[in-house]
Amino acid sequence: MSSLLQLENLNITFATQTGQVAAVRDVSFGIPESGTLGLVGESGSGKSATALAILRLLPPQARISGEITFAGRSLPTLSEEDMRRIRGAGISMIFQEPMTALNPVMRIGDQVAEAVLAHNHLDRRAAWQRAVEALNEVAIPEAERRARDYPHQLSGGQRQRVMIAVALVNQPQLLIADEPTTALDVTIQAQILELLSRLREKRKLAVLFISHDLGVVSRVADHVAVMYAGEIVEMGPVERIFAAAAHPYTRGLISAIPTLKTDRSRPLATVEKQPAPGTPVALREVSPGHWARTIPSF
Repeated sequence: MSSLLQLENLNITFATQTGQVAAVRDVSFGIPESGTLGLVGESGSGKSATALAILRLLPPQARISGEITFAGRSLPTLSEEDMRRIRGAGISMIFQEPMTALNPVMRIGDQVAEAVLAHNHLDRRAAWQRAVEALNEVAIPEAERRARDYPHQLSGGQRQRVMIAVALVNQPQLLIADEPTTALDVTIQAQILELLSRLREKRKLAVLFISHDLGVVSRVADHVAVMYAGEIVEMGPVERIFAAAAHPYTRGLISAIPTLKTDRSRPLATVEKQPAPGTPVALREVSPGHWARTIPSF
């Protein structure tokens, strides 16, 4: 199956006061139409940098090499005007923290409508109506009325739903979800994951789902790519990764997933997990061959 998004040997380095730091090394993966890839790893492993490189949103001090192809077009070679047409329409992104991603002094309906106006020749009334429809689709109650609210008047889960509405209002082919449930409690987290799954199936979306939580990724993704210190160390179908993870780091992430184990001597279940030992390696200290990679064909 051909890929809607294809990365080949993506490398990202940042110029710092102490020299060049390689944040992403030789990352390659593909996502087919309607497919979902979970990109998982600890903070600082290069997940978000990879996502921002796809959209060409990295800061000027970043240096990128490798190939990024979307719908048959090489994204690094496009003009900025062409990239603006793709951002929000061909590829959309849900950012980590909705309270910082949303404008605090704009009504949420205006913020969704602004995304509509950026890619469509509509008047403001028509854009507002489309914004209300998008808020309805992500299950914002009383969307017509709540569209006139400001971000601080909404709960964390509702703000995340607004971010999903902004991302999907222009019918993109690919959605990048960067830690979309990190700041939410487990009940709201489950609701957001269910909403994303429903919208993905309804719209036949391709999804790049980024998370540090392998348990969350297993609920939404078809395939998983595990990142450590800027590299993909293991990749494959979700079922294979959980049943027979080949890389020690992947096994460590799986063992860190909390599980409920009944203890008959206590009235409540106890939560047990085994944290991964050690701390992530500093990127400037990484040397070639300091781990063995296991990357089966996708």
